[in-house]
Amino acid sequence: MTVRRLGAGLVAAALITPALAACASGTGTAGSTPSPTVTASGTASPSGAPVAGDAKQALLDSTKEISNGNFRFTLAGAGSTAEGLVHQPSQSAAMKVAIGGPSSDLAMKLDVIHFKPDSWVKLELTGPTADSLPAIKQLNLGKYQHLDQNRIKGNRSLGFDFEKVDPAGSAVLTQGITEVRSTGTGAYAGTIDVTKAAEAGSLNAATIAALGTQAKTVPFTAKVDPQGRLSELVLQLPAAGQTAAQEVKMTYSDYGAATAAQKPPADQVVEAPAELYSLFN
Repeated sequence: MTVRRLGAGLVAAALITPALAACASGTGTAGSTPSPTVTASGTASPSGAPVAGDAKQALLDSTKEISNGNFRFTLAGAGSTAEGLVHQPSQSAAMKVAIGGPSSDLAMKLDVIHFKPDSWVKLELTGPTADSLPAIKQLNLGKYQHLDQNRIKGNRSLGFDFEKVDPAGSAVLTQGITEVRSTGTGAYAGTIDVTKAAEAGSLNAATIAALGTQAKTVPFTAKVDPQGRLSELVLQLPAAGQTAAQEVKMTYSDYGAATAAQKPPADQVVEAPAELYSLFN
């Protein structure tokens, strides 16, 4: 296995603009009492009476604060997790990603820091497969590797676009809501068309293609905080082909209260080798 093939096997299936690798189950939990269902236009379905206000508009509005670029977030699904912060005032962001676990044949951890105009990544690859690849020894340096911005431009795994600060693209996702109902104070459930989720960054194109027509009616739940800002969005992806059903969950917190990312200490930084760029391209 070459470094380039290794990159295709891990990164194309996973995060930073997360595709959240497949293979875990994640079924939704049915409520004991059905809530009124509202179509995307805000009108009630025959199964229930109208709810107050427009539930879809509430969710669309809930993503507006994200664009201000000052929040913390988490992303999780099927054996992959990510957590981090975005701090637009300082033009900085950070994310820690884990794909696979101790029992995995190949597991990856990434610690990525952006502080415009610089970016760094600390990479760890473990497992029997990693141990068998000589090129990996050039990557597991235990230090932050400084990235050439010209070589990661447009790379959604290593780069960061401060014009599009939401790693999960929730604003794009909520625009795809096809049906929604209120399930309580600040809580919603319904279906969402995820065919544009690759553009959002929350799913990869292969996952969406495998869903087929199911991609247009993916069940979701959402929560907003007392200020009406999105705090949680969960997609329940159905089984498709060889991929089991899975849950993709994103959360947002500390709106307006995130702190600037911390640059790595100078003595912990080296320039990234060519093998690193090959891994992610």
